[in-house]
Amino acid sequence: MIWLTWRQFRAAAAMTAAALAALATVLALTGPGMADDYSSGIATCTTQANGCSNYLQSFFHDHQVPFLAVTAIVLVLPAVIGLFWGAPLIARELEAGTHRLVWNQSITRDRWLAVKLLLVGLASMTTAGLGTLAVTWWSGPIDKAAAANSPGFPRMGPLLFDARGIVPIGYAAFAFALGVTIGILIRRTLPAMAITLTVFAAVQVAMPLLVRPHLIPPVTATVQLPEAKIDMIGIQDGGPLHLSLESQVPTDLGAWVLSSRLVDAGGKTVGGAIPVSTSSGPCAPSREPQRRVADAGQGQRLSPCLNELKRLGYRHELKYQPGSRFWAFQWYETGVYAVLSLGLAGLCFWLVRRRLS
Repeated sequence: MIWLTWRQFRAAAAMTAAALAALATVLALTGPGMADDYSSGIATCTTQANGCSNYLQSFFHDHQVPFLAVTAIVLVLPAVIGLFWGAPLIARELEAGTHRLVWNQSITRDRWLAVKLLLVGLASMTTAGLGTLAVTWWSGPIDKAAAANSPGFPRMGPLLFDARGIVPIGYAAFAFALGVTIGILIRRTLPAMAITLTVFAAVQVAMPLLVRPHLIPPVTATVQLPEAKIDMIGIQDGGPLHLSLESQVPTDLGAWVLSSRLVDAGGKTVGGAIPVSTSSGPCAPSREPQRRVADAGQGQRLSPCLNELKRLGYRHELKYQPGSRFWAFQWYETGVYAVLSLGLAGLCFWLVRRRLS
């Protein structure tokens, strides 16, 4: 049975191995040079007065296209596994009726299904593991630069978190098990592939929105306005005051910000205009109707207004998952997908025993 399963799967395995080898070759050729450039650039910029912010921004923009490309490969890989390996694995045999021939050769249904699930399932997880390992190693310097940009790509954010570490292995296992289960239920290859892709995409969207933020209670931090990172402040003579704050934790560039809001003294969210006098007092405009805080001089001119807002009790409230929780979340989420995969595998055995003939 192992030999038969390998014979049926070897073409797909060979194509995948060739694709992984090509990817690993490209990453191996470009990774060391990029890492050296990053190290030398960091060593140089730390001696400059303005620090490394300009260098990190320039480094990220120079490598942004390959960064997004390799990240997309890891993100798409589990879906491809579920689509082309999981869904057709059993559905194709049920559609052609070849499963009956195997069952008549003294091969039990449980053994037939177990060999297929173990052999192809392990290949799926190995493929995802090798892919994410290579990409995580190669993109290390770009990931650090990406987190420092605004808007950045923090390590805990949905984009990088889903394509780094060990969670792609869990995604691949779940996508494969999902495809097999739907293939047994539908018994048609093409419809099973379409439904597998739809369900897997829905789960991948729901996980960071509904489940992942609550795996560990988030941290709540309150930042006083003079110390907050202000993106834009708009003041019109005698009109409303508008304040836009950056949704980034100043001391943790790898953090995943779940909510960022301006609150008043009572803790209520302030949306739109801030009820403070702009016709006179500290928040009265000088000349420009709208100004961006971009340098120390402007920050000094705006500090009286920000101090007045601080006196009135306005502050910046952030809820976030710290970057230090990256591996804890990786293990928790991988465990969730492992449980789902095992549950789907058990459902497959039940379906094969009770519903197939």
